[in-house]
Amino acid sequence: MLSLAPPTRPRGGRSRKRTVLAVLSALLTAAALTPTAAAQPSDGWTPGEARLTTPWTDDVSPRNALPEYPRPQLTRPEWRNLNGVWEFAGAAEGQRPEFGEPLDERILVPYPTESALSGIQRHEDHMFYRRTFDVPEKWRIGHHNRLTMHFGAVDYEATVWVNGQEVASHTGGFGAFSADVTDALTGRGEQEIVVAVTDRTDATWQPVGKQRRVPDRGIFYESASGIWQTVWMEPVPEGHVADLDMVPDIDDSTLALTANTTGGDGRMTVEAVVRDGRRVVSRTRGSADEALTLPVPDAKLWSPDSPFLYDLEVVLRDGHRPVDRVSSYFGMREVGMTEGEDGKLRMTLNGEILFSMSTLDQGYWPDGLFTAPTDEALRWDLEQHKRLGFNTVRKHIKTEPDRWYYHADRLGLLVWQDMPSMRTGGRPPADAAAQFETELHELVEQKKDWTSVIGWVPFNEGWGEWSREATGRIAGELAEQDPTRLVNAHSGVNCCDSLGDSGAGHVIDWHAYVGPATPAPDDTRMSMDGEHGGFGLEVEDHMWFGEGHAYQMLPDQQSLTAAYVDNQRAVLDAARRCGISGAVYTQLTDVEHEVNGFFTYDRQVEKMDFDAVREVNEEIIAGADGSGDGGPEPDPGTPGLDGVHAYPFDEGSGSVAGDAVGDADAALTGAEWTDGVDGGAVSFEGAGEADTGAQLVDPGGSYSVSAWVRLDEAGTGFQTAVSQDTGGNSAFFLQYSGQDQRWAMSFAGLRAVSPEQPEPGRWYHLTGVRDAQEGTLSLYVDGELADARNACLSPGGSGDTVIGRAQYGGQDVDHLRGDVDDVRIFDRALPGHEVAELASRN
Repeated sequence: MLSLAPPTRPRGGRSRKRTVLAVLSALLTAAALTPTAAAQPSDGWTPGEARLTTPWTDDVSPRNALPEYPRPQLTRPEWRNLNGVWEFAGAAEGQRPEFGEPLDERILVPYPTESALSGIQRHEDHMFYRRTFDVPEKWRIGHHNRLTMHFGAVDYEATVWVNGQEVASHTGGFGAFSADVTDALTGRGEQEIVVAVTDRTDATWQPVGKQRRVPDRGIFYESASGIWQTVWMEPVPEGHVADLDMVPDIDDSTLALTANTTGGDGRMTVEAVVRDGRRVVSRTRGSADEALTLPVPDAKLWSPDSPFLYDLEVVLRDGHRPVDRVSSYFGMREVGMTEGEDGKLRMTLNGEILFSMSTLDQGYWPDGLFTAPTDEALRWDLEQHKRLGFNTVRKHIKTEPDRWYYHADRLGLLVWQDMPSMRTGGRPPADAAAQFETELHELVEQKKDWTSVIGWVPFNEGWGEWSREATGRIAGELAEQDPTRLVNAHSGVNCCDSLGDSGAGHVIDWHAYVGPATPAPDDTRMSMDGEHGGFGLEVEDHMWFGEGHAYQMLPDQQSLTAAYVDNQRAVLDAARRCGISGAVYTQLTDVEHEVNGFFTYDRQVEKMDFDAVREVNEEIIAGADGSGDGGPEPDPGTPGLDGVHAYPFDEGSGSVAGDAVGDADAALTGAEWTDGVDGGAVSFEGAGEADTGAQLVDPGGSYSVSAWVRLDEAGTGFQTAVSQDTGGNSAFFLQYSGQDQRWAMSFAGLRAVSPEQPEPGRWYHLTGVRDAQEGTLSLYVDGELADARNACLSPGGSGDTVIGRAQYGGQDVDHLRGDVDDVRIFDRALPGHEVAELASRN
């Protein structure tokens, strides 16, 4: 029986219950700040018809559209929320707004135009927003204060006018921007604001993440255009604090603080007070815009188990006169890397090895798309991570409002922050690449003070990547921009559109479905599984489409839970044996066509046994500390170059090829005898095989496979000389890779390849070496090392070793068009000098 979720917000109902955590949060944080009431249109808006509703959908109204204080790390007591009903109209390209003229439609800000909660529920390439507002007289704007207007995020190009005067423009769908609108105000009474937005989504190369104008029934979703985060305004003095840079140092028990200011005469000072509750921890004075060292003696460290946060008050003074006062907070924590007892480089938090057990969290909602319906809903998603035993979130090619990171800080969740990717397919032009970098550095600058954020991920699976060299350069620049966090240069570097490993950054990150991925760390980089899992279950009446997609579908909750637990035990094995420092399970909730979440897309149904999920997740975190069992001592294998099985193919006739060393004779099908390198050989014409009838290779151990191979053609198709069946994907492939047009020794999704394309009609000696102890997969061509790849664990499964074809997806594929001679199987990893000797025998 599937469980309904969340328990305090039952399906189809509206509950007024608040969790204890939520109440405490409201009492203890800036969320409790109440804005000055905002005048706004109240008629003409109606929500759209949502395909699915969440437990919070009906809580949304024009009077409470995300009313919480939107910037928890820099709070002031006076502010006004401008969310609510605005006027709206679609526009033509290049069209300018008509100021002072009402627009025909009504939209609820800050929900994207395509969302049901917006009331528009359609995409527009170009659009106008309009509303009026008044400025409280007590703010004394123009006398002692300026009026600043803030936009959390507008997708994608935005221009803002107040009373017909342009006050701001911004490009980028994920960054915040502000404008001083003081000089555009017209005395007392109503003021007009108009926002023009252009968002062509994936019709351009702009960063979009998973958004598509035409969503597919796969991994790409509805677009989310226009204003999608809170719009608000506040009075600020002429000289005021613009932002705070905060860098904790747990070794010295200090916080480096820079209060960056704007306006003023450049001679201002700051007083910074650190508090633990009501207790003053330290009080420090110094110059504004310069780094101050704030003592935090006997610091309480922030961690997922103990997410302690200090309060911070900053007073800006002009001489002795205080001119601005802001409140903030920070956590004392440090992210790094160290060698475990097994000698493998691993991630640390506060100097201790900590496994990053994460979900892939895409931040989509069926009612609000990019925007959670309420702050309670936004927090609820993060609370479920803790409930499920995760300590980390990978925020997948999307960003979130500041309050999401604030909740992560308070709850104690680590965050890997992705940069939203450009569209897939092709490589971006130079101007798009430059804009991508601009928006990436804006993202880091705006989110580098959140305690929860531990690392940056600029690229995912090569989407929008334009060169491997640029990826390496960008990783270096991010590490320089923010030296306090890790840089994962390329999540899924082994996958898809990736241009290959730049060698830069702090992380080697692979994706494998259902996986897990098993990269091993190198001398300078830790390793992690960046995506795995993806087990799916359809739940009737909770589907975005009529059917669902996942990387592996299961029939019921019981089997789905079992698949998850088994998969996570493989994660623990990979952590102990391979040294991965983290793993990312796909995913927290279903999203549109994807049904591989712990919850349905509407957050109404729990799809697994959450107690079992939590138990195995906590087992991984506790057991993946670098001191676990790295596996049994390797068997030295059989000495000599005869191997444990050998097929010289000297029979010249018949349907059996004898095993000259062992007892696994091979049955020939669709093959002919021909002349070989020395004596006979066997020839295939794209449909044959030589099946040994036995599993000759232990995929979990070390082994080597060699063969002389001659191709009839070297095109774009794959051709396999030797492989081993599993019923799914072959345990290994010694082959010609048509994708690379090179020789290869492969696992599914991983290939060590030769530097040059082979010539048809020429004999080559190929040796594939799997060294389980070193965690490598290597290819030798004519006795010389061609390539080696990091590959800690081999694919599992059992089946016959076969000459002349492979298996992929359970199908017999990649048949050889050419000749094979002297195939040999070894139960050990041959060193280079023995491979060279073997190749020189004939």
